[in-house]
Order: sequence, then C-alpha cells, then structure tokens
Amino acid sequence: MLFVLISCRNTQQFNEEKNQKPNFVIIFCDDLGYGDIASFGNPIIRTPNLDIMANEGQKWTQFYVADPVCTPSRAGLLTGRYPIRSGMTSSVRPVFFPDSANGLKSEEITIAEVLKEQGYKSAAVGKWHLGHLPQFLPQSQGFDSYYGIPYSNDMDAERGTFMEYYNNSINSDYIAKIEGFNVPIIENTKDIERPADQTTITKRYTERAVSFINENKSNPFFLYLAHSLPHIPLFASENFLGKSKGGLYADVIEEIDWSVGQVIKSLKDNNLERNTIVMFTSDNGPWLLFKTHGGSSGPLRAGKGTTFEGGQRVPTIFWGPGNVKPGIISEMGSTLDIINTFAEMSGAELPTDRKMDGYDLSKVLTEKEVSPRNEFHYWAFAELHAIRKDKWKLHIKQRKPVMYSSPTIILDKPELYDLNSDISEKYDVSDKKPKIVSTMLKSIDLHLKDVEGSTPDQLVDRIDGYNMRTEELKNDN
Repeated sequence: MLFVLISCRNTQQFNEEKNQKPNFVIIFCDDLGYGDIASFGNPIIRTPNLDIMANEGQKWTQFYVADPVCTPSRAGLLTGRYPIRSGMTSSVRPVFFPDSANGLKSEEITIAEVLKEQGYKSAAVGKWHLGHLPQFLPQSQGFDSYYGIPYSNDMDAERGTFMEYYNNSINSDYIAKIEGFNVPIIENTKDIERPADQTTITKRYTERAVSFINENKSNPFFLYLAHSLPHIPLFASENFLGKSKGGLYADVIEEIDWSVGQVIKSLKDNNLERNTIVMFTSDNGPWLLFKTHGGSSGPLRAGKGTTFEGGQRVPTIFWGPGNVKPGIISEMGSTLDIINTFAEMSGAELPTDRKMDGYDLSKVLTEKEVSPRNEFHYWAFAELHAIRKDKWKLHIKQRKPVMYSSPTIILDKPELYDLNSDISEKYDVSDKKPKIVSTMLKSIDLHLKDVEGSTPDQLVDRIDGYNMRTEELKNDN
C-alpha cells in the first residue's frame, strides 16, 4: 500500500508565520515492494512523480512497518502501537475477512482522533481493513468520512477465482474478471457498489482525495489515502493499461505514481505545499507468491508475510518544500512513529494512559537530525520473530519465504545478521558475535514482558452463518 504525509518545516516557526497548523496526508500502498519504484532502484517502472518527491524531499532507506501483513500493519500505523498490544494480530487468522466479527477496538486512539482535538478535518479514502462492520469503519475512529473497499480487494471471491489467478500469475499481462471478486465500495457506512469496478479504483480514490483537499484548503486536514493496489488482483484504468514496459504490475504502479502527482498538484493549486508534508510508503513487502503480479523486494530477502527485511522494510519518501530538508535518511524509522510525529508538528497531545511504541521524527524531517529510533521488534502472526538494534538483527523465529502461511519455525539457534554490510540477510554471524546475541536475547525477554496482558486476539471471531466463498488457505491476506 501507499502512504503520503503532508506537514511543515520547523513546525513552531512555520506555524507562527502562517498562523495555521500543518496538513497531513498519508498515501499507503498495498503490497508495494522495496524494489518497485525507480528512486529505489527499479530500472523498468516509470515513477516520475515519486522521483521528484524523493529528489526534493527525504528518501528513507531503512523504514519499517509494524507487521508484514495488512491488518496489523494498518493498526500499527494509525495507533502508534505494536499490533500485539491492540489484539490486531493473530496466529489463527492473520487479517480480517468478510466474515470477521470484530475490528479495531473503540478504545484504541488513532491519528485522526489525536488530530481532531486540534480541529483537523480528516478523510479515509481506500482500503481500511480494520473491521468492515459499521461500528468498526473509519468514522468510528475519528475520521469525518470514508470511501473505499473495506478489506483486501481479492476477498469474498467466487470459488476457483483465487486459484485461477494464482495459476495465471506467471503471465505478466493476465487480467482477472471483476465479477470474480465480490468486494464492495463503501461510502461512510453504506455499500454503494458491489462488486467494485476495480479497473477504475485508483482513479476514483484519487478523485476523492483531490476533492477532499479542495474542500478543506482553508482548514487543517488529515488525508489517509490507502490504495487497494498493487495487492492482487491487479487492475489498471484505460489510460495506463498496457502502457508500461513491465506488464500489468508496472501499469498499476505507474498509475499510482500518477495518483501521487495529482495529490501534489492539488496541494500546489491550492497554495498548500509549503504547509504540508507528504509521505509515501507501503503496508508491507511484495506478495512474491504471485510471481509477475507480486512485485520485487530489490536487494532485500523474501517479502510479504515474513519478518525478513523484504517483508517489513518498505520504500518511504517524505516531501514538503521548504519544510522537509532534502536528503537520504539511512537511519531507522517506522510507521509506528507517525502518530508521535504528527502530534508534535500539530501541537496535539498523545495518549498517556497506554504504552506507545513510536518516536517523534519531526526534527529528522525538518533539520535532518539523527533519528531517535535505534531499535525495532519484528512481530508477525502474534509472535515476536526478530529484533534489530542499530545494525544488528537477531532472528529467533521465521516463516518460509513466499509461502508465508506455513507454520512458524522456532530456530534451533538464533541467527544474527549485520544489516549494514549484509542487506540481503545471507550470512549468519551469530557464532562470531556471542555477546551481541546474548544482549539481544535479553532485550527480547524484556520486550515480551512489556507486552504481557495485551488485548486478546480480535481477528479470530467470525460472524455466525456467514458463507464466505473465498479459498482461505491461500487468500489469507
């Protein structure tokens, strides 16, 4: 998924000059890989708008999402808490499905709710995946409006459709039938189209996003634009279908890049770019199971559903002329840090009645100070798989690459990687660094004690009597 943030330069000074709080936009892609855009090394896919963002803003090369699959990743972004704390991760059902009975609990506090206290208008456009029942949709979590597909765009599929897609995904130009995937478009809390015409879904999300910016140009606002693509099934509109050099997947990414350009253009047309920060990222790594329809992790190991770097390190760009100090940021950051950063830049207050897991990155954005984050915990399927401290990453559990729905493997002995010199996690150096291994194992023990007593699993409960048609064995994200 794609993620964009809009904010300002040195916040206090800038707000005094403008007498206006900064706007924030999050563009969050679904299953976009580290190697899927030109500024992160893709030699085929054309992403000129993202390239400009990266050149004029900050490109973060070590930026992490809270989890390598959809639902928990989104929960981590919006709440600033590891999903294990909110019950938004599960060893039984990794994400929400159309027959899920629950959603993000109302007790959780989102970015939208934090900013609302400062008078922000907010809109969620696109994929939600934090509960599709009315009581769990965005308006129950601080957003003023919602328009989009409430869960993954491959769900509630006709039997056979999902496996047909899997079997044909070696063909880079294969396009599925819209009718095979019975997902709805919801406006606020009402279904307005089913099945969704996904050939125009990126275009329509973009139009909604631009309209929201135009309508709120005089107010501080927060836009959460969460694209349904490039999660499979892949679709592109007429202006982009067949126009890239890399097949349907590249068509999809190039249309998303166009969408980013439209958002930037609307900010400039409304003279908002100097009071806005834009951040672009993805919810997790590429779904490599789907071959030519699954994207690329570039130099990183594995992809979505794994806690290798390809599953949780995502391409990330922050943009804001005059506010974001341009450059390449090679220190750690995370989507867990966004709520802290937005709160600091807007003058909002963070919750004080719960454990938060984020850091304030505002001084990194505006002054290129060193990132305060030097540690990250890799959670997946309600289990802690690995920890990173500075350049060292220690694995204690893993899931096999690509076929991530297979059982978690508890390693016979921990594996240690130096991510500065071994970005692809090829060379286990645990035998040569026993003291580092010992220190990191102690940190793992402390972290596991810190999350004890967290909210129970919210993903496991199902709606009684719901007849879900999709093949859940593989369609689990």
